[in-house]
Amino acid sequence: MMGLIQSGVGSLAAMIPIQPAAASSIARGVDRLYLVLSGITAFFTVLIFSIIFVFMIKYRRRSDGEKSAETHTPLAVELTWTIIPSLICAVLFVWSAALYVQNARPPASSTEIFVIGKQWMWHLQHSEGPREINELHVPVGVPIKLTITSQDVIHDFYIPAFRVKKDALPGRYTSLWFQATETGTFHLFCAQYCGTNHAEMIGWVYVMSPTDYAAWLAGGEKTESLAQQGERLFTQFGCDSCHTGEAGAQAPSLAGVYGKPEKMANGETRIVDESLISQAIWVPTSVHLPNYKSIMPTYQGQVDSEQMVRLIAYVKSLSSQERNGK
Repeated sequence: MMGLIQSGVGSLAAMIPIQPAAASSIARGVDRLYLVLSGITAFFTVLIFSIIFVFMIKYRRRSDGEKSAETHTPLAVELTWTIIPSLICAVLFVWSAALYVQNARPPASSTEIFVIGKQWMWHLQHSEGPREINELHVPVGVPIKLTITSQDVIHDFYIPAFRVKKDALPGRYTSLWFQATETGTFHLFCAQYCGTNHAEMIGWVYVMSPTDYAAWLAGGEKTESLAQQGERLFTQFGCDSCHTGEAGAQAPSLAGVYGKPEKMANGETRIVDESLISQAIWVPTSVHLPNYKSIMPTYQGQVDSEQMVRLIAYVKSLSSQERNGK
């Protein structure tokens, strides 16, 4: 039944071009759900207001002494208007929850790109090294995971044609993913008012064939990968003097920690992700590990958002290594 509904709505959406082109793997599913919600809303709005107007005229009070007779609603009618809306809500819930889960879990093979919002531009950093401003080049048919943060205020990364949108929050990391299904050029916007020049915080997404994308990567300025840049910063800031991975080191080994649960000194267990790594670097006194003294200095004001992205990429690159000296 769900398949028939989605198929019919998909045909209707193709006939009525009221939205941007659906150019990602999830876009058509989002459009179908939106059209079904709009259709149900329109149907019940017309039905309810029509009944109101009919009853308002047919059963209006004609004299001061007129009094309507007592009525009793049949059980079948009460069950009908209870069961049918409940079934509709259940179908919509399951449908929307499935879309949410699909859009919340990027495939393991996703290509990761870091996004930093700042007044009033988007800075994008590919894992291979290339950096872009207000432009994003991606290959068609390849899942792309965006890890997003902000350098100043709240922004919102929005690609209408892909039906994906996510807040960029200062000091926090959010993520979204998409898989483009057709080549072309698509609009990129900031969908959260962020200051005077908010309307100018726009850009373009260029979806290319895998061959053209490989040529674009090779034809750009030769740079180190994001992880290599992070490794240089790791050494530059002296992090390698404590995080040695050796027995008796003053700080824990970072090999194999990313994505794993880590027990804090207060008994809390946290996943080592982008937010925890940045918190440990910017506000180290808020991250206490058992068996280690809190001696790490703060790097707030020394490590900016772009450098933080590189350090995180380096820690991620160590995830496949075996952890020693914990």
